[in-house]
Amino acid sequence: MNVAQVRRHALSLPEATEEPHFDYTSFRIRGKIFATVPPEGEHVHIFVADEERDAALEAHPGFIEKLMWGASVVGLRVFLADAELEAVTKLLTQAWLRKAPKRLATAFQNTAAGAQGLKRSGTRSDQRTRRK
Repeated sequence: MNVAQVRRHALSLPEATEEPHFDYTSFRIRGKIFATVPPEGEHVHIFVADEERDAALEAHPGFIEKLMWGASVVGLRVFLADAELEAVTKLLTQAWLRKAPKRLATAFQNTAAGAQGLKRSGTRSDQRTRRK
């Protein structure tokens, strides 16, 4: 997997934008960052909820690790060279859903693309978003 594939999926999500964030590239929904790519492009940082983070760490220990900010875990670091496309796109979608406004997230989940992403993820936070 590579940065171009990350970019393609991230920017396919409704209203997602790509903007600089210091030396990094960031992907945002209405100004809120859901993923960043460091300058070297070897990995992507994805900001998912705790439950999604824990599930991803358990399912994909070969290419995902905790992303630390000081003593706190703030997301996931995904090593792109070893990453599985489906796992990364699922995580990007989950991160986008977490940051997107409620109405936009609900509208997305009601579309064919959103429903397909939810079938793959099936997490509790996805279900919470749907009920709100």
